Amino acid sequence: MSEYSERLLTETPHKSAAQRLRLVVFIIAPILAILFQVYVPRFLPFLAYLELPLLLTIHFALLRREPVSALFYGCIIGLVQDSLSSKPLGMYGIVKTLVGYFAASVSMRFAIETPVITFILSFFFYFFHQFFYWVLARALLGQMVNFDPQQTLVFGVLNAAVALPLFHVLDKFKVAQ
Repeated sequence: MSEYSERLLTETPHKSAAQRLRLVVFIIAPILAILFQVYVPRFLPFLAYLELPLLLTIHFALLRREPVSALFYGCIIGLVQDSLSSKPLGMYGIVKTLVGYFAASVSMRFAIETPVITFILSFFFYFFHQFFYWVLARALLGQMVNFDPQQTLVFGVLNAAVALPLFHVLDKFKVAQ
C-alpha cells in the first residue's frame, strides 16, 4: 500500500464521525435553544430576555464566515421559532436571516477570535435584531410594538455576556480542519 492509500483508510472514518458530530450539534443545539426560548420564560419569566436562537445564529455565522450558509441557517432557525411562538409567521425568519447574513459578512473583516470583539458583535447584532423586528412589525404588519432603547441596551449586554461562555462551549464541538 502507498502512503496516500493508508492515510485515506485511517482518516476517513474519523473525519466522517466528526462531521456527524458537527451536524448533530448544528441541529440539536438550535432545537434546544428554540424550546428554551418558547417554554422556559413561562416558568421563569426573568429569563425571557435571553435570545438563544439568535446567539446560535450569530455563532454559526461567525464560525463559518459564509454569508449564504449563515443566511439559510438564520432563516431556518427563525421560521422554526416563528412556528412555535405566538408571533406572526416569518417575522423572526426575516430578521434572523438578515442577522446571519450580516454577521457572516462582518466576520470576514474582523478577527472574531478575541472575546472583546465577540462581545461587541453579539451586543450589536442583538440590538440590530430587536430594532429591525420593531421596524418590520410597524412597517409590514402595522402593529404598535414597543421599542425601549434603554431596555434593549441592557438586554443586549446581558445576551452578549451569555454569548461568551455559550460560544466557548459550542467551540468545543468544532471540528479541526
